[in-house]
Amino acid sequence: MTRVRLPRRAAAAVELALALPFLMFMFLVAVDFCRVIYFSQVVSTCARNGALYLSDPNGPNQSHYPTLDAAARGDADPSFASQLTVSSTSGTDAVGDYTRVTVSYPFTTLTNYPGIPQTLTVTRTALARPAPAIPKN
Repeated sequence: MTRVRLPRRAAAAVELALALPFLMFMFLVAVDFCRVIYFSQVVSTCARNGALYLSDPNGPNQSHYPTLDAAARGDADPSFASQLTVSSTSGTDAVGDYTRVTVSYPFTTLTNYPGIPQTLTVTRTALARPAPAIPKN
């Protein structure tokens, strides 16, 4: 006895209709995750640039950046560079003098995820010690 298969024309459409919301949600999660990684890399680079600017004793005189803020925001995209918050603190520890540069960016997710705030602050800190003006022997 042979069975006759009936065509299932709408099965694929129903499966797509059921799976599409989940697939779109996963796509948005992946996009937001990539955006967080991108902005954290930019903020890290900006903090390092600011620390390098302050660690060179001749940096402020010879750099094409007039201030620490301009040096720290130098690698950021101009569309969001103005939203970066740059601060620095100086101090002395057992090793010697240091300057700590902190850069923050208010990151906003594309969608509202349950249990995750829609606005996150991405903050990175770089510590720099002043380079000697004249090398020691």
